[in-house]
Order: sequence, then structure tokens, then C-alpha cells
Amino acid sequence: MDTRQDRFADPGLFLNRELSWLEFNRRVLEEAEDPTQPLLERVRFLSIFSSNLDEFFEIRIAGIKQQIEQGSVDAETDGMRPAAVFDALQRRIHELVDRQYALWNGEIGRQLAEHGIRLFDPAELPPDDIAWLDGMFWKSLFPVLTPLAVDASHPFPQLLNKSANLLFLVRRPGHAQVTHGIVQLPRLFDRLIRIDPAGDRSRHHYVLLRALIRRHATELFPGCEILGSYALRVTRNSDLYFDDEEAENLLRTIEHELRKRSQGKAVRLEVEAGCPPDVERMLLDTFGLEERDVYRLAGPMTLTDLLPLYSADEPELKDRPFFPAPDLALPPESDAFAVMRRQDVLLHHPYEDFECIIDWVKHAAADPSVLAIKMTLYRTSGDSPIIAALGEAAQNGKHVTVLVELRARFDEANNIQWARRLEEAGVHVVYGVVGLKVHAKMLLIVRRDEDRIRSYVHLGTGNYHPKTARLYTDFGLLTTKEEITDEVVRLFNALTGLGEYPGFRKLLVAPQELAPRILELIARERDNALAGRPSGIIIKANSLVDATIIRALYDASSAGVRVELILRGICCLRPGVPGVSKNIRVVSIVGRFLEHSRIFYFANGGDPAVYMGSADLMPRNLYRRVEVLFPIEDPALRRHVVEEVLPVFLADRIKARELAPDGTYRRLHPDPGQEPSQAQLTFRRVSRQQFALWRASRDRPSTDGRRFTPLTSPPPMPRGDVL
Repeated sequence: MDTRQDRFADPGLFLNRELSWLEFNRRVLEEAEDPTQPLLERVRFLSIFSSNLDEFFEIRIAGIKQQIEQGSVDAETDGMRPAAVFDALQRRIHELVDRQYALWNGEIGRQLAEHGIRLFDPAELPPDDIAWLDGMFWKSLFPVLTPLAVDASHPFPQLLNKSANLLFLVRRPGHAQVTHGIVQLPRLFDRLIRIDPAGDRSRHHYVLLRALIRRHATELFPGCEILGSYALRVTRNSDLYFDDEEAENLLRTIEHELRKRSQGKAVRLEVEAGCPPDVERMLLDTFGLEERDVYRLAGPMTLTDLLPLYSADEPELKDRPFFPAPDLALPPESDAFAVMRRQDVLLHHPYEDFECIIDWVKHAAADPSVLAIKMTLYRTSGDSPIIAALGEAAQNGKHVTVLVELRARFDEANNIQWARRLEEAGVHVVYGVVGLKVHAKMLLIVRRDEDRIRSYVHLGTGNYHPKTARLYTDFGLLTTKEEITDEVVRLFNALTGLGEYPGFRKLLVAPQELAPRILELIARERDNALAGRPSGIIIKANSLVDATIIRALYDASSAGVRVELILRGICCLRPGVPGVSKNIRVVSIVGRFLEHSRIFYFANGGDPAVYMGSADLMPRNLYRRVEVLFPIEDPALRRHVVEEVLPVFLADRIKARELAPDGTYRRLHPDPGQEPSQAQLTFRRVSRQQFALWRASRDRPSTDGRRFTPLTSPPPMPRGDVL
């Protein structure tokens, strides 16, 4: 360890990674608790909270339980051992889940009912609705359901990860003994059934799928006495375990592991409230779990089941529609190649439309002057037009290479499926890099222009995913600057070939140089502060975990550098410690869009250095992945980021929470007399202004003599937002 940082090795200076993540999910729950949110948006945040927690159990809790079972007593940087972390997590998770269900069964459920959105028990329904539901059961459900007996000759069935199930207490005719029966709810049916006998889409009445199945229990177990039934769900370890350096075929190895994922070791049991203690004990023994692993839920087994409620056509209960604006430098129907030859373009999604990237790839696929397309794909939608365009490009005789990351967590199966589609279309597909995940976001198009062969590059902070590009905040840089495009070309060659990493001047690439270069940039700010020169650091990322980076930030703070951290999720740095982190402020923004962009600003003695890219400050990103940070060197674009983007995030007093030294977060509020500022709302307002400017200019000639062809059906101007 650097001797300068030895004084920052105290475990008390670090927050626990897992507990910090749980604080993030608490902030998600707070959005559901916020009465100023539209009602169905609150339901959506309840669902997101559950989805987040599922993945946390499948990966992080599963890993901690595994450490405990293996007898590990190794402490993390914060000094906590696995058993202590697990105990603290379970206490807090139980408290948060209780809050979540109290909210659903109380305020939110009551307000939904006031707006006519209700969940019924079948016994509460009028005869016409019951007849319609029963008809649906016999036509659609009954042929699919399979009741499974549990007795001496029928062992307890293997319940799949996160599958919904009903356990029945059954007494057979002529038998005194109570036995168990299991019915697994079919996965291809929504857990909420909309009651719609007359096709009335204005009525929002629902029943739980399990309630309809429970109503027909005697048909599933004919002749038996049904003494009770209880919903249950098991969460299993879903991490993939393999050594890709040992795997002869990475694709086949991952396919084999995916088949085992749904049958991993149980880590959580969720049961319907009221389940008898002896039945709970039997289930815990069956799955090898302890009392603290059981969650008793008064409602759906997961509130992700509530998402169908969001489809209700009740616009006053949702956020007002938002339509991304075209970037004024790259409007629809413009020649992206011509624009990029003139200038760099910086896109800010979702406020600026991702469609321009899709259109560019489509154009490149058909452009006879395009020679080659190279791309990294970490996540994308199965119906992505980018996939179709890449296949078309290959069929048009262009050299198309796509580096597909098969190990994108929970998207492995999707990635395998569309990677094979690409191969069938003639695309050369590279399945990752041995020992590393490729998380960098890069697109390279090589074109024969009139003057020479030129490389066009897109570098981004987010995935090439048209759907999440409307939900996540990300940046993308389009450039033809040779000092950057040449390095992208060489990086692609290093990833697909057998050559050594060549080293770069402009790009910061993990795992080779990213961490050392960031440490150098932080140290430069420390030295500037000590010399009396302008200094300062602003970092916007998803998470900060790496201890070496944290110690470097402590070192800079101690020298007088002002450090502003905008971290949506995990932060292991403890701010506000006298003599250590007094100059460090940490805020988290949780709002309508998922804050996903990464920005790194260094004051650099008055000549700011700005980078963006795919990497968070976590050991996995810095040392076990291929990541790229790229510089924003165009003076106008850099000034835009420094003066018009970062200050907006830092000024948020509506959706921002500030991290306290004890690891808790407090929501920020405007000071007396201060205008309320909300970053995402500010960017939406700018987007609307940009949209209006584009509409006004689209029929006027552009600087290259082309006309901006009007959209066939331009989206309406969004209405004003309300805080």
C-alpha cells in the first residue's frame, strides 16, 4: 500500500458494500412511499423494490451464505465478517419488506380502490364475473396445471427459482393423516388476472391467479378434503460458477450452467401470512433454511406481480408522457457521416433520442461505401433493430464483427439466442474474452469516403438497448477524431485477436490502465491543491467500492480538494470524517429514470479534464472487466458538461439524498427562498425546448444544403411537468 494512504486503512473509514446497497433499495422504497408521486408510479417503485431484492438474494445473499457455510471469517475492508453482515442484512431486509407490504395493504391499496383499481377474492365477485373466471380456468388453466402429491412415494418436488406455488393440506378419503399437495403456477400466465367478461377496458378489477386456482382445489384433488392452502416461493442461488479459462467451449459451458441456475441452493423462503408453524418448519427443513430465512407476506409473493396494474389506462395516475428530442446536431434524416466529419456529437439519453444511433447503423448496413462494422454488445432487446441491421450489413457483404458478452448477468440466455441469429446472418461473433467480461460500449464503422477511408466511432456509457435507452440516463460520444478512432480500432483488434494490449494515450482501458490512470488524475488534483492551483473532483457513477480509489479520494480531501460524488447505488466511502473526508460530499439521485451515466471531472489547474464511459469504481469493473473511459475534448462539449450538466445534478433538492457519515441518507430540500431544483425535470425541460427548436427548423435548409424531412407523425409536445 502507498505509505501516503496508510493512515486511511482504518476499517472504520469504510461502509459495508452490502449494507450500502440495501440503503439504495431503501431509497427506491421511499419513492413508493412518496405521496407526491403519481399513484401508479408508486406501484411501479414497489415492483422495482421487489425485483431489486430478488436479484440481491440470488447473488449477494447467496454468496454470503456460501462464505458462512465454508467457515470463512475473512473481514471485508470495513471490518465486518460474513456472519455479522448476514445478521445485519436480515434484520434490515425484514424491516423493509414489512414496510413495503404495509404500504401496499394500507395507503396504496386504499387509494387504488378509490380510483376503481381493485384486487378481489373470487368470493366477493358477482355471478357474471365468477362465471367468466371459471370459464377461463377450465379453458386455459386446468389443462396446464399439474397437482403433485407429497407422501412416502412422492418426494417434495424441485421448486424452480422464484416460481409461484400453492401448498395444499389434503386429507384423502378414508385416511386420518394430512398430506401435502403442490401446484406450481404456470410461468406463462400473469399472476394478476384482469376480470373482463364484457371487454370493458375502463374497468380495472383483478384477482390473483393463485386465488382462482385455490377456488378450484377440489377439482385438482378430487375426492379429497382441502384443509388449507398457502402460497410459497423459494429464491435460489443464481450465480453461474465456472472457470472460463478451463472451459473448452465458453458457449456450451454457459448453456450448461444456465440449465442448473433455476435449481441452485435455496437462500430465501417466502410464505403466505397465516401459514401454520409446523408447515413452515417442514418447508424450512426441506430447503435447508433457518427461521430468519423465512418471510411471511400478507399479499402477493412478490410485488413485481403488480406490474399489470401499471397498464391501466389512467394517465392522471402516471407520470406525464415524455418523448425524447432529436439532437439538434444530428436530427432525423440527417447524414450522420457528414455531421461527424464536421464535429463531435454528444448525446444525452433519454432526453435525446437513441433512434439516431439505430438509424445510423441501419444506414451503414445499406451504405455501399461502408466497409466494416465492429461492435460490442452486452445487453440488447431480443427484437432490437440493431441486431437486424447488423445481419443485413453482413448479407450486404460488409465485414461485421460483434463481440458478444455471454456473461451479462440474467441476460445470458437472451445473448446466446441473438448471437446465434447474428452468426446465421453471416456476422462474425466473438464470445467474450477469456477471464474477463467485456462491458465497454463501442461501435466502429469504417467507410470509404471521397477523400480517404475513415473510421467513425460511437462510445457510450450505456448498452445498445433501444428500450432501456428510454428509461436509463446515459451519454454517447460520436467522433471521427483519429487520436480516438485509431485507439478504438486497435482495442477491437486486441479483443478479437491474440495480440498484447497496446497501451493508449486517450482511452482509459480496464483492466490494464484504468485504475492507475484514475489514481494519477486524483493525485494530480491533490498536488494542485497543495500548490494553490485550482483543484476539484466530480464523479458521477453507479457505485464506489474500490478501497484504493477511496483512499486516494481521502488523500485528496485531506489536501483540500473539494470532492463531489453523485453515486446512485453503493458507496463504501464514509464522508464527513474530520481530517479525512470533510471535503467530500456524496449524493444519490433516484427518480423517474435510472441514473446510469458515468462522468469523471478533474479541475486540472483550470484546464478541466472530463471523461465518460462504462466503468463504475468497483473492483470488478477496474480489474475483471474490459471497460473504456473516453475523453470529452471538444471545447464546446466539455464546457457543456462542466457548466450545464454536472451543476444540474449537484443542485438537485427534490430527488437527491445526501450520505451521512453513519451510512444513512437524508433527502435534500431547498433552502428557504431557494427555487426547488430537480435534475431529471430540468433535463426534460431542456429536451422540450430542443424539441421545439427542431420543429421550428426542420423545414429550413441545414448547413450542408439538405432539408430535414418532417416526421410522418411527429410526437406531440409533452405537457409541463409538476413537482
